[in-house]
Amino acid sequence: MIVVTGATGNIGRPLTQELVKAGRQVTAVSRHTAAVPDGARHMVADLADPAGLRPALAGAKALFLLLSGDLHATGAGPADIIGEAAAGGVRKVVLLSTQGVVTRPFGPTRIAMRALEDALRESGLEWAVLRPGGFASNALWWAESVRAQGVVAAPFGDVGVPIIDPADIAAVAAACLLDDRHTHGVYELTGPEVITPREQTEAIAAALGAPVRFHELTRDEARAAMTRNMPAELADDTLDILGSPSPAELRVSPDVQRVLGRAPRPFSAWATRNAAAFR
Repeated sequence: MIVVTGATGNIGRPLTQELVKAGRQVTAVSRHTAAVPDGARHMVADLADPAGLRPALAGAKALFLLLSGDLHATGAGPADIIGEAAAGGVRKVVLLSTQGVVTRPFGPTRIAMRALEDALRESGLEWAVLRPGGFASNALWWAESVRAQGVVAAPFGDVGVPIIDPADIAAVAAACLLDDRHTHGVYELTGPEVITPREQTEAIAAALGAPVRFHELTRDEARAAMTRNMPAELADDTLDILGSPSPAELRVSPDVQRVLGRAPRPFSAWATRNAAAFR
């Protein structure tokens, strides 16, 4: 049995679907009651209380660990989740980390995530670590303005990074959970090309078959909007990356191709698949 945390999100849901399709028993864990893919068992648990995961972990052999942002805060103990997994008989953990532990290692969030990676390596369990860059699904931040006004409002319109489709992250996670060849692998996950917000806007318009206008925000305007939904530190980190990506953050990684035997999906494919969100 495989436990998937964050099972109702952009990564956990397609991962759960892939594992069920592969014939595995899956326990889909989320913080709140929610619908999960057919064939999976749903359990409510809050990862801020690692002991509360014990019923979900009972009998499990593998765990996909995805942490929400608040679990990186001071006083949070995400490493205790790994301890609970080991105590419950889990043999393998696949951790969703972040590219930033390498490209921007000194911020508090990345320091905490690197410490969690180290705790996993030292746990005695089998493991794999996924380090994605930016997500294509972050474009959903623009869905309301596209629906209401036909506008994408974003900063740094002509600065791009190689964002990745969350479904590709899920596919790599499934491979790591199911195939022991990926044990002790560390995978940097990006999309197939650098793409700017202006180019994403064009892809969304093409998916909709309707015009969508791009409006460039200042950094301060973008920060004010972002801090309504995330901690200020995370907003500043995100804006630093979006506005001035390092050479490492501009690099297109070969790791999706290495694991899946195919290229990562382009943003245009994500936009076509998710066009209904913008209508």
